[in-house]
Amino acid sequence: MEDLSNYLFTPGHEWVRVEGRKLVIGFSDYAQANFGDALSVELPEPGDHHYEFNEEIGAVEGDASTREIRAPLSGFITAINTRLLSHPELLNQDPYGEGWLAEMKPDSMDGLEDLLHVDEYEEALPEEEDE
Repeated sequence: MEDLSNYLFTPGHEWVRVEGRKLVIGFSDYAQANFGDALSVELPEPGDHHYEFNEEIGAVEGDASTREIRAPLSGFITAINTRLLSHPELLNQDPYGEGWLAEMKPDSMDGLEDLLHVDEYEEALPEEEDE
């Protein structure tokens, strides 16, 4: 199992990894399992557009559902994982590695304390129903 102790999570199932002054953003394993096989990914153009906290920055279409990608903090998208545009299956195969979505330069790191640590995130997930 992957060590997720240095990841933070949003209630919308995005993960955030802090790398210096930037954030790397992706979707959790739980999220990828629920949208099904990723069919396409829509990512923002890096650049001058300022995103507010929780603003939609993209979407993932899966065979089971479509999920919006939301900004975990306010700031600018500085890079996207262009490999996902032609290989969306990376989201399912390696959600915490090769399946990362975007990098963000936040206005401030204030707000990170509101994100969930892995144990808090896992406790908040719905219980799997026994069949």
